[in-house]
Amino acid sequence: MAKKRFLKRPVKPVEITPGAEVSELLDRMADTAFQGKNLAVVVDAWEQMLRDNVTIFFGLAGAMIPAGMRRVIVYLIKNRLIDCLVSTGANLFHDIHETLGRYHWQGSAMANDEELRDEGIDRIYDVFAIEREFEHADVYCYKFSKMLERRPYTTREFLYLLGKQLSKGAREDGILTAAYKANIPVYCPAIGDSSIGIGLAIKPEEDNFIFDVIGDVKETALIAANANKTGVIYIGGGTPKNFIQQTSVTAAVMGKDVSGHEYAVQITTDAPHWGGLSGCTFEEAQSWGKIAKKAKMVTVHCDSTIALPIIVTALAKKVKGLKRKPKCQSSKK
Repeated sequence: MAKKRFLKRPVKPVEITPGAEVSELLDRMADTAFQGKNLAVVVDAWEQMLRDNVTIFFGLAGAMIPAGMRRVIVYLIKNRLIDCLVSTGANLFHDIHETLGRYHWQGSAMANDEELRDEGIDRIYDVFAIEREFEHADVYCYKFSKMLERRPYTTREFLYLLGKQLSKGAREDGILTAAYKANIPVYCPAIGDSSIGIGLAIKPEEDNFIFDVIGDVKETALIAANANKTGVIYIGGGTPKNFIQQTSVTAAVMGKDVSGHEYAVQITTDAPHWGGLSGCTFEEAQSWGKIAKKAKMVTVHCDSTIALPIIVTALAKKVKGLKRKPKCQSSKK
């Protein structure tokens, strides 16, 4: 009967086992439905990437660092569960802020923002930060830039050297210090759209610090072109997602033989019908050649502060002991 094509696997109610590990729970959730099942599918796809000689691009958007996700990203870097990080400047600035020994504070989304302004407190939904401390990080970025040669830098070069400088006084590794030590490249295509850019503009009378952002475009396209296979993991959307998506397109324009990313994972709260990239489907990306025609694709519609720690905890258990070689490097001799 034709209906047998559709009725291959029954939904199984989740069994609750006291003391079960996260990976065990997600294994059971693979037999359920909706976003619970998709969490399990993401872990499976990510594990396949790690075992299949895939170069993994990781896009980080949203206010993940103020929300407490810093150590999750550091874990991914230190354990080589990703190969190349593309981030918003905001996440990297907040990482610098914490690496310098400062904090983000639990607050309330219902706080009086006029009072917060009077007290010099910035609000990110239900997270607070002290404006004066942010200004300290702005100045740190400016003073660091003055230590560098007067020439254009790719964001990879700049962030590698910044991670090196930060590591000299860091009590705990953050994203940039961990990436520096692991030699994993970090790119920030919209670095001016952040407090890093604000910090570099402190002295308007001085010549501008120059970023070679087209160098970033070329480098990431060549990473994709030279890889055996590529996979993408997006936390949110925004510029990091688009920047990674376009690597295949750029490589093709360069005359390289590319077929698009062969694995694609995204965690998003956006929807495709608004027309924005943050919510666009991977199927749409296939029309551009950004995602391979037969790619393994999965989207989880969920707050990343919920999904990401669960996924990474389960993945860490499944690939414990796996040793991966570097796919690309932040420091290029």
